[in-house]
Amino acid sequence: MKIALACDHAGFQLKEELKVLLQIQGHHILDFGCTSNEPCDLSDFIYPASLAVANGEAKRGIFIDGVGYGSALIANKILGLYAAVCQDPFCAQLARSHSDTNILCIGAKIIGSGIATEIVNTWMTTEFLSDQVKYQHRVDKIREISENHLKAL
Repeated sequence: MKIALACDHAGFQLKEELKVLLQIQGHHILDFGCTSNEPCDLSDFIYPASLAVANGEAKRGIFIDGVGYGSALIANKILGLYAAVCQDPFCAQLARSHSDTNILCIGAKIIGSGIATEIVNTWMTTEFLSDQVKYQHRVDKIREISENHLKAL
């Protein structure tokens, strides 16, 4: 699967670790940066990565910043993107199975690489429960709200 990966300086080290994990698992990584621990602006990297997912260049995105919320705020401004901040594998499972998220946001100042690895593995391998009417109905409502209030690219 093609994965858009992006971070700011706070998430750089964790991004590099997760990139190796995902490549070993056979995923194709589109790395949008950043490329060091030097201070930078989150949106310079998350926004282009978000557009790549929205435009179909990548199927999903994994974004890492200090706490994860900045990345989610940026991604959720774009039509077709559904970002969730996950701080444990249980949240990652529900974000995929119940909400069909296509963007995972992680806070590198909140969790370490061990938990991040578990979160990514869970999120990447969990399928949306589209056959369960209640979840499909909820996701359809969210998509309708998004389509009514966000502009197409």
